[in-house]
Amino acid sequence: MEINSLTGEFVCAPTEHAFLRHKQEQTRSLLGFTLTFCTVFYLGFFATDLAALGWGPDAMILLAARLLVGLTAGSCAWLAYRRALSVRATRLAASLSEGVALACFMLISVLRPAEFHWHAMSLAIMLVVVYLYIPNRLRYASIIAVVTTVVFVFLADRYGRFTPADEFTMGMLLVLVNTFGFLAARRFHHVSREEFRSWSVLKHAAERDHLTGCFNRRYLHDHLMGGQWIDRAPEANCLSVVLCDIDHFKLINDTHGHGDGDMVLRGFARILQAAIRDGVDSVVRYGGEEFLVVLPGTDLEGGMRLAERLRVTFAATEVVSNDGATRLKATASFGVASVDLAQFSFEPPLRRLIAAADELMYRAKRNGRDRIESLQLA
Repeated sequence: MEINSLTGEFVCAPTEHAFLRHKQEQTRSLLGFTLTFCTVFYLGFFATDLAALGWGPDAMILLAARLLVGLTAGSCAWLAYRRALSVRATRLAASLSEGVALACFMLISVLRPAEFHWHAMSLAIMLVVVYLYIPNRLRYASIIAVVTTVVFVFLADRYGRFTPADEFTMGMLLVLVNTFGFLAARRFHHVSREEFRSWSVLKHAAERDHLTGCFNRRYLHDHLMGGQWIDRAPEANCLSVVLCDIDHFKLINDTHGHGDGDMVLRGFARILQAAIRDGVDSVVRYGGEEFLVVLPGTDLEGGMRLAERLRVTFAATEVVSNDGATRLKATASFGVASVDLAQFSFEPPLRRLIAAADELMYRAKRNGRDRIESLQLA
């Protein structure tokens, strides 16, 4: 999980996407709050337009501009609160609100040219908000802030009443605001991703078996038993499980040692994980040498095909012992249970399926091992 030192984002795109999805609820909440807060103050500052210009055509133009900002930012805030916006939609809402607000601010500056020194102070505050308070990609925030700064300096030179020294000082201060805004935002992005990296490590340690990398019993009970497997295949109309156990595993440990036994376990786990659909199926280390495969959207026939493929592959796989001199081969017994979710009245069904698959697996052992027993639950 390497973090880019310049942008503060993860170098690996899937990791960055996982981070953004993890933070999306918090991001939408922050976006909605910040845009609402900024909208209220942006509209409230119409009082300064009246104080500077009085009632007249220019004041009405600025009122229309501020109302446009309020409509844009307010709509985006409402969407952030009321709709499950995607990461891309959230960034679009942030960039659109910032762009409209800063463009209208340029209009305010032109129609009130005698106050460009105050406008420069206001712009500095707005740039801080763009960099730090409105959640957006740092690249987008930087482009918006830099373009706005350049346009403002051009307008100040054309419409403001500055000496060259004043213009230079104002430009330097805005450069300083952009620089520190960028560095502070970069640091914030970096820290939040370091936090996510630490959280991911702890989550992996809590949910995964350290030897095989498969999910552990905690994950099974905390997530899959509660029905979260539906999130992996929301359109699934059937569910199958495969419970498998390595045959004569105690004999492997007693004959070759626990180190070689661990290598057999890891080899079997690799075969299981390579055979499933990533992001849909789940492999759980159910016991010492027992593994559970949860297959949402897979019927009994599909579960049996998978079990047969696993059985044949594992039986043909050789594991080299730790000393490199011995090649170990083993077999496994499988119990496959499946259910049609539309006809199953028990909730949740996974517990019943596991119990059935457990009985089937022991039946396979009693019937000679290295075989599959299956059942369709009614």
